[in-house]
Amino acid sequence: MARKHLLASVTASLNADNGELTHLASEARSEYAKRGASRSMIQSLDEMAENSLRMFGGETVVSLDPALLDGSFVADRIGEDDEEYKQLREAIRRSGQSTPILVRPHPDDAGRYMIVFGHRRAKVAKDLGFSVRAVIKPLADIEHVVAQGQENTARADLSFIEKALFARKLLDSGMTKDTVKSALTIDDTLLSRMSSVAETIPETVLDAVGAAKGVGRDRWEELKKIVQIPANAIKAVEVVGTEGFAAAQANDEAFNFLLNFLKSSKRSKKAKTAAKPNVWAPDDNLVCVSVNKTPKKAVIAVEAADGIRFADFITGQLDSLYEAFRQLEK
Repeated sequence: MARKHLLASVTASLNADNGELTHLASEARSEYAKRGASRSMIQSLDEMAENSLRMFGGETVVSLDPALLDGSFVADRIGEDDEEYKQLREAIRRSGQSTPILVRPHPDDAGRYMIVFGHRRAKVAKDLGFSVRAVIKPLADIEHVVAQGQENTARADLSFIEKALFARKLLDSGMTKDTVKSALTIDDTLLSRMSSVAETIPETVLDAVGAAKGVGRDRWEELKKIVQIPANAIKAVEVVGTEGFAAAQANDEAFNFLLNFLKSSKRSKKAKTAAKPNVWAPDDNLVCVSVNKTPKKAVIAVEAADGIRFADFITGQLDSLYEAFRQLEK
């Protein structure tokens, strides 16, 4: 029998109303296990995690003071969607907190707890002056990040760049690539692309653009290719500090403003280069020769009163002109 998704074991007993979410998460995890090159690694991670993360079957839900909670040691979100947060706060204010959060005893501060997942629910409880409903479970760091990553992946509420930065933070903290792939339910190819985007685009630009919920992998990779050129990377940093960028209120609009500016800048540079041909004309101005050059070709145009006859003359001299050119090359 195929092993269940780690998150399914975490949430199945927690909230019966989340049956559909758990089913989707299990399907996603199962599909990755079939496609991934490291199936045995995933199974061993699952075995270790499931043994210690049988979170809520028979576990006690307790009430905690939000002031005793600290965030996860690795953040998985960029900023906060104010509108989504307001909706969550209003729902909890009206109906209470239906789904507990998961915390672990703080590894460095006795008497405090570290949130594994449920940061926004904890924030709402603090804002409303409520105790937060939680399950406390002793977890190692690797178990923590696998549970945290898979919970957010199953909810599908992290953007591409948030996942990419989360993956980079995990790798920077010493987690292995196999652990990161398990946490985000991704394969080697997608991890490589995420890492490339997160490492290539300047930190200042990433911070300024934010979560960009509506921007997918393809457009982030398009931006990455442009800023691989150092001059474009410098220009991108300058753009995110402009009033025009600041006027783009939503994250997606800000991203589009930056990408479109850089792309139009590239086109303008090409047009400017093409608009400066080399021009020659004799004193009598009866003929005019212009040469337009690109990296791959040169186009010679002969104009003015004697233009056509001079062009015919040049054509008739091509053999001797080319021979003279070859002699210069020797």
